[in-house]
Amino acid sequence: MPDQLDLFGGYGYPGSPGYKAPGPSQEAAEAMKDSARLRAMALRVLQGESLTADEVAARLRRSVLAIRPRVSELSAMGFIVDTGVRRKNSSGRRATVWRSLK
Repeated sequence: MPDQLDLFGGYGYPGSPGYKAPGPSQEAAEAMKDSARLRAMALRVLQGESLTADEVAARLRRSVLAIRPRVSELSAMGFIVDTGVRRKNSSGRRATVWRSLK
């Protein structure tokens, strides 16, 4: 697990997505901020609870299409783990139940 919580994928540098000039680079940096904000929100929901990605989305009142990738990113970054439990999601399929490591 990373030493510090950096939901941008690094260890504090650059601290937030940046850009050198207005235009596509700025738009991409702003989109990354939104993803990082949703990751942080999802992680907060998972602290102290074990939930599926769909349950996290419901708690946050966000689209599952916005939250599922953020949950996958949190897993890849080592902030959350698969509990081994499965629950049905809204489509009726079995979904992974996640928990945070802190």
